[in-house]
Formats: sequence, structure tokens, C-alpha cells
Amino acid sequence: MTQFFRYGGVALAVVLVVNAGLWPWLTPSARTGIFVAALVAYPIQMLAFFLLIKFWRDTKRFLLFWVGGTVVRMGVILAAVPVVTQVDELPVAPTLLGLAGFFFGLLLLEPLFLRPRGAETTEII
Repeated sequence: MTQFFRYGGVALAVVLVVNAGLWPWLTPSARTGIFVAALVAYPIQMLAFFLLIKFWRDTKRFLLFWVGGTVVRMGVILAAVPVVTQVDELPVAPTLLGLAGFFFGLLLLEPLFLRPRGAETTEII
């Protein structure tokens, strides 16, 4: 479970650093779009990572949740399109690109926090 909290902390730090780094170059509406994208992507990413950890030892279920998590992320982006186009306060491009970017960046972090099989019982001296 510590890997979940480590991943969550690093993922949150990445989301905050990206938001802070982009802040000076974005318009106020684009800032809102990026912020909303982060608020949507982070919990979904955390749930997907939790399920990967939970089913780490069961290869078939792990693969199912890994592929399923990818499909869910793509579905969230597709579902966000009609919502973002209807909400006047959210700019379409920054919000959708931010959502896709956060999902992709946080997805790339996952392998760094997944332990190899049997790592809990093996000690390296």
C-alpha cells in the first residue's frame, strides 16, 4: 500500500508543478481549463493505479484492469468533449489537451511504482 501513497504523492506533485509551470503563460480561462483537467484526471488515475496494485499477483485480472484503465481514460476524454463544448467557461483546447496530457504523464509514472512480482518477500542484501 505504500507504493499507492508514494505514487499518489508524486502524481500530485507532478500535477501541481505542471499547473504552476504553465500558469504564467496561460490566459485566465485556459488556467481554469487546465485546473479542471487536473481535478478530473488525478482521481481517475489514482483509482486505476489502486486497481493495478490490488490485482498485481493475478496476471489475468491485472491485464484486464490495465487495459480497462486505458479504455476508461480514453472514454473520459471522449465524454469530456461534449461537456467542455457546452460549458462556456472552459476553453475546449486547453481543457482537453490538459486532460490527455495529465493522463499520459501520470500513466508514464505508473511503472516506476509497481513492484516486481515477489518483491514484498525478497530482500536484497
